[in-house]
Amino acid sequence: MNTNIKIAFLLFFTTASLIAQDFQGVATYKTQRKLDIKLDSTQTGGMQDQIMAMLKKQFEKTYILTFNKEESLYKEDESLAPPSTGGAMVFVSVMGGSGELYKNMKEQRYVKQSDLLGKVFLVQDSLKTNAWKLQGETKNIGTYTCFKATLEREVDSDMDDGSKKMQTVTAWYTPQIPVSNGPEEFQGLPGLILEISYDSQIILCSKISLNPTKQIKIKQPTSGTAVNQSEFDAIMIKKMKEMESQNHRGGDGDHVIELKLGN
Repeated sequence: MNTNIKIAFLLFFTTASLIAQDFQGVATYKTQRKLDIKLDSTQTGGMQDQIMAMLKKQFEKTYILTFNKEESLYKEDESLAPPSTGGAMVFVSVMGGSGELYKNMKEQRYVKQSDLLGKVFLVQDSLKTNAWKLQGETKNIGTYTCFKATLEREVDSDMDDGSKKMQTVTAWYTPQIPVSNGPEEFQGLPGLILEISYDSQIILCSKISLNPTKQIKIKQPTSGTAVNQSEFDAIMIKKMKEMESQNHRGGDGDHVIELKLGN
């Protein structure tokens, strides 16, 4: 085993043994996405630059991960959420709202509250086992020493034919925070994940508060139509096809540009 990886595991288990059961924290993450979108001028009415600026702003979001050794809740910081675009231009995505993601590491399950075109769903399922490959590289993020890990996973392709593609996920985790968790659906490393990147998406931790004086309460979402992940995915695909059919038929009202951005 690589020397740096041995050090990572040693730091994780040594630090974990010194932390009380009520260990908790709050991590702030910021997201960015490199946009490679070609807009049709017949759809945008010559507003390509303005639309690209608005899109970029939509993808620059702030999320809060509250966690302890067994549970976590990941959700967008509502106080910093971008306002609705409004007006004549409407951007449509049917990929489900960010909602709230609750993870229970002890019970290996998650609950995600997702808004799909105005209807709230409560997705409940088992946590995936991520087949991470620990690498030997290290770097500092803030005051924390981070170790690199990579993951190869199958995701939906950018095509409309239901095909799949392989995606490489790169994570940087720190054993100095001995919590096997991270943003979005990523977990399972010997330390908190401070940075995740895949395709054009980057999620970077910008602030951490450990053991704050005010006790943290982690509550899983409970409202919404209960489904498992497969059921939710099927509903989402159905809605996408319905919207595509409507767009092909055309209609009056707001000018709609459909953007389908996957994982």
